[in-house]
Amino acid sequence: MTISRRTGWAVGLAVATLVAVPAAATAGTAPQAAATAQPATATGAAVDAYYAPAEGKTGAALKTALHDIVKNQSKIGYEAVWNALKVTDQDPANPNNVILVYSGRSQSKSTNGGGANDWNREHVWAKSHGDFGTATGPGTDLHHLRPEDVTVNSTRGNKDFDRGGSPVAEAPGSYTDADSFEPRNAVKGDVARMLLYMAVRYDGGDGFPDLEVNDLVGNGSAPAIGRISVLKEWNRIDPPDAFEKHRNQVIYDTYQHNRNPFIDHPEWVDSIW
Repeated sequence: MTISRRTGWAVGLAVATLVAVPAAATAGTAPQAAATAQPATATGAAVDAYYAPAEGKTGAALKTALHDIVKNQSKIGYEAVWNALKVTDQDPANPNNVILVYSGRSQSKSTNGGGANDWNREHVWAKSHGDFGTATGPGTDLHHLRPEDVTVNSTRGNKDFDRGGSPVAEAPGSYTDADSFEPRNAVKGDVARMLLYMAVRYDGGDGFPDLEVNDLVGNGSAPAIGRISVLKEWNRIDPPDAFEKHRNQVIYDTYQHNRNPFIDHPEWVDSIW
């Protein structure tokens, strides 16, 4: 399957702040609509200061330094995630709606729940991969929790991420097979950076498992998820856009007070892995 989005860091980083995000749509029914730019709010100096302890490091030393930075965070309970997602994933063109991560649909904030056409809390790092459930910590970390249609969430289940499969109903551009899920092109990089954040943030401390990425599918309940070779590719072809950057800033400013380093510095993915 050919991916049509821009490729290469030179192009990706030059236009990252101008990338479009979904505009308003009929709540709960309409597909992704026309796009509107959403500016990020972080200053370069503030971001540089946050990552100062990681400056000049590469490889395992960089991963350790980033862990020491991002582990300093505030935590919220699982019930509080509902209201947080209504802020972090708000449709910039319609403040009454959120954008569903795999579906790309703009849907009313009030339709969260367990019904077939409701949206619920998708754990991009499936909570069974490490068996951390919805415990405060990895189970409630907003950097990998996103709104998604209940049916699509169920279709994704706890599958690893890879290419190919059959089209996913209600999630145009997404595909799935027996052991993997491929998200739509517009969020491939988002998914990769969320998973890699989790692998840096949770390393066996805090009473939680050591989460790692590998190049496998079918990881089951192991504290691992794949495939890293595909995730690295997705990080390169889909650099951070304005919506993703804004979301990172909202989580930092309002909720957890930590950042996803791979949104601020996507080049660090290849340096570590």
